[in-house]
Amino acid sequence: MRAITVTPGQADSVRLVHDHPEPPAEEGAVLVEALAVGVCGTDQEIIGGHYGEPVPGTDTLVLGHESLGRVLEDPSGKLEPGDLVAGIVRHPDPVPCPNCAVDEWDMCRNGQYTEHGIKGLPGFARDRWRIEPKYAVRLDPSLGEVGVLLEPTSVVAKAWDHIDRIGARATWEPRTALVTGAGPIGLLAALLAVQHGLTVHVLDRATEGRKPELVRALGATYHNGTVADLDLDPDVLLECTGAPPVVLDAMCEVGPNGIVCLTGVSSGGRTIDFDAGALNRALVLENNVVFGSVNANRRHWELAARALNEADPDWLASMITRRVPVEEYADAYAPTGDDIKVVVDFTR
Repeated sequence: MRAITVTPGQADSVRLVHDHPEPPAEEGAVLVEALAVGVCGTDQEIIGGHYGEPVPGTDTLVLGHESLGRVLEDPSGKLEPGDLVAGIVRHPDPVPCPNCAVDEWDMCRNGQYTEHGIKGLPGFARDRWRIEPKYAVRLDPSLGEVGVLLEPTSVVAKAWDHIDRIGARATWEPRTALVTGAGPIGLLAALLAVQHGLTVHVLDRATEGRKPELVRALGATYHNGTVADLDLDPDVLLECTGAPPVVLDAMCEVGPNGIVCLTGVSSGGRTIDFDAGALNRALVLENNVVFGSVNANRRHWELAARALNEADPDWLASMITRRVPVEEYADAYAPTGDDIKVVVDFTR
């Protein structure tokens, strides 16, 4: 069986193994045939040796947390052979903490959770994988290969769920949303903002190519420059770059009673001179909220599946800019300037 593996902590250790063991029964009752895995920045960090934890008792980790597969068997009867599924990435900690105890593993409080392809659980970049039924999300068969976008969409679905919950603190009638960054998360955030009925603006560095085209195809407005240049005062601002100057601009430029959701993760080691007092004043006097969001629980995955079902399938397919056969895996993990979403194809 083929599997794409790394040695966490060892840079550039990614390799394709052709004799990887079949997934053991203890991984889960549902046996799934891999169709595709998506590639994202987390994979790049793991390959660079900056992140990731091996499966306990080994020094290796199978990559891949953005999955798409077809069910081969499920003795529980909850899924049928042939069902299109994605595997939920995070599993609750064994203690469990109060959140994990009620299936809110995305809000784990002690950090002992595990994650497929990232932290202590083998990933989905292998010909076959197993998972328990509660962690397998059935997809509408009409989605086909774009079902591989379910994991990043689940992250955005959680962000919007929490935005709506925070907004309910008072009369909440948002009209305008700004998304910073037009990568996969940013584009999917814009998609859900449009589905929420907001007027949507997207800010990114690209001046031409697929990103502006995809934004405009949503009926949203595409911008370059800085957040401050836009003079929008949006009700909702989703920051999807993790770039420190953009993060600070986002917190400063949201409108009164506004909500800023940070989904991008910044790298450390960089300092910026800014007026913290002015930021504090704006947040307090305008009743603004800034919060971070990462990962998702099953409810968010199901919301994400609904969002994909309601989206234009051609628009979703346009997000996938490269489909790389598994035997050419190295090309998938070598980013190019034109990439939006790269997928490793296990059917080729």
